[in-house]
Amino acid sequence: MFEGILKCDREENRMSLTLRSVATSLTLIVVVAVGARLAFAWDQARKIPAAALATAPFEQETGSIARSMATGSGFSNPFGRPTGPTAWLTPVYPWLVVAAFKVFGIFTVRSFFFLVFLNILFSSAVCVPIFYAGTRVAGIGVAAGAAWLWALFPNGIMIPFEWIWDTSLAALLSATLLWTTLQLAESQRLRDWCAYGLLWGFTLMTNPSLGSLLPFLLGWAVYRAWRTHDSRRTDWRWVSKPAVALGLAIFCCVPWTVRNFIVFNHFVPLRSNFPLELYIGNNENYDDKHIRFPGPITKDRETLRYFRMGETAFMREEMRKATNFIRTHPRVELILTGERFLAFWGGIAHPLDNFLAADSRLARGVILCATLSGIAALCGIVVLLWRHSVYAFPLAVFPAIFPFLYYVTHTSLRYRHPIDPVVLLLDAIAAGALVRSMTQWRISRQSTSPDRV
Repeated sequence: MFEGILKCDREENRMSLTLRSVATSLTLIVVVAVGARLAFAWDQARKIPAAALATAPFEQETGSIARSMATGSGFSNPFGRPTGPTAWLTPVYPWLVVAAFKVFGIFTVRSFFFLVFLNILFSSAVCVPIFYAGTRVAGIGVAAGAAWLWALFPNGIMIPFEWIWDTSLAALLSATLLWTTLQLAESQRLRDWCAYGLLWGFTLMTNPSLGSLLPFLLGWAVYRAWRTHDSRRTDWRWVSKPAVALGLAIFCCVPWTVRNFIVFNHFVPLRSNFPLELYIGNNENYDDKHIRFPGPITKDRETLRYFRMGETAFMREEMRKATNFIRTHPRVELILTGERFLAFWGGIAHPLDNFLAADSRLARGVILCATLSGIAALCGIVVLLWRHSVYAFPLAVFPAIFPFLYYVTHTSLRYRHPIDPVVLLLDAIAAGALVRSMTQWRISRQSTSPDRV
């Protein structure tokens, strides 16, 4: 009988180890992520006519600029009309779209499906850096939890199909930057710092909004390297490696910035469209009587003025109007900033109203997931601070710093997406702490129960 009990225990342990091995299998997680995204894309594509799939996804700035390049007109015409050179976007993702157009045809279903598949690969690959970053921060259990959350996150499943844009690639770059930053702090090799700088350069040329994190992540890596390598505290030569990394990141942007200066005859470091985005969120339609639901000033209306004025004059005028409104309406600006904060973390403007009004389970699920993940991320930051984790700062800067650009302009579901992998890692950290606390409480209760005594 005793041998039978031992055998049962061994089998249970073996099964438990097998289940744990499956649950923490990065390969399985990535396969599930790819499958979920492909399934969503297939389900949506069969509901939409082929003619619409061949045109509608490209009728925005990325598609228009790519078509202009593919037809020999250069990096220009962001709205499909001959308006001349532009710096509306940085060049990496438009060039990917150009490559698809060259191989599969301009504005074709084959180009659309190829780019959707590419987005799916980008999105699914996020599981890898977020898994390894999570392992370093909180162990393999939390790491696997974060990767599973990303694999099944509704926004991560939807966006690769919904947007032919840099959004999915930006999410991958964001997660990779976190992972490499955590590793870089322990590296003494110059080539690692060089690779880090090149990664940042590629990121800036893909999604410049992530550049707001550069000084914080690089600064933390420098500080940790200084604290880790005691022998270098009095040797200032170690500063040369971070300087090289920063120099390479800037160097990657120089050709594009020089091109912009030559074309527009003024300094446009990365993108030119910030004044319009600022004006859309801060304009004369918002006043003391119509703060919450004003008549919107849309990009469609403003592009008509863009056609007449040209990009440089138009952006200067938008900046003048936006800054004038912000300066003269401080109370309204405070309210609008609060509304944009809620919209960023709720996934949509006026999230509670839209959640109650939504007639789709999917729409309600997206709003709910966006809101709950943001709240849980705050809990994850608290957990890291409570534990005095050295990784609290680099994880916290993603939700703390990145959104400020959208608090002052305007936001949408996809604008938050580049930092969603880190948000979900923080969610997993909070969940892991909760599970650990509940387990300890249960053990403590069992050890003090009368039966045990």
